[in-house]
Amino acid sequence: MKKKIAPAALLAALLVFGASPDASARDDRHMFPIKEALESASDEKLDDGIKLYFGNQKHPPVAQKIGEWATNKKTNAFGKSDETACKWVFLSAVIALQERARKEGGDAVINIRSNYKNIKTVSDTEYMCGAGNVVAGVALVGTVVKLAK
Repeated sequence: MKKKIAPAALLAALLVFGASPDASARDDRHMFPIKEALESASDEKLDDGIKLYFGNQKHPPVAQKIGEWATNKKTNAFGKSDETACKWVFLSAVIALQERARKEGGDAVINIRSNYKNIKTVSDTEYMCGAGNVVAGVALVGTVVKLAK
């Protein structure tokens, strides 16, 4: 008696046993413009009450340093260009920093820098994004402060 193998089972076996995950893995690192990504956000996403200062950008004097926080966000990149997926996940990371600032009573996040795979990259104009076959990620670190009035 012959047994038939279901197509789904065959596909699963090929994926598990037939291909090394490392052979098809991709982890490209890109630097993309901060300004362009921020401008792509819809108005309701970013909080105008929490100012953002990237890298060594000048900012008003700090009245109170509240603390430093990190965020590490990922998004589905399947079927999207690296740039599109990276913009989306960058905005998610920035929003997380703004939410932290609001929660801690701050009104700005300064010295925001990329920290993808624990490699700090300081830039006033660009952020680092890691893009793979199905996932894109952005990690940011920033200092939450209250600015002097």
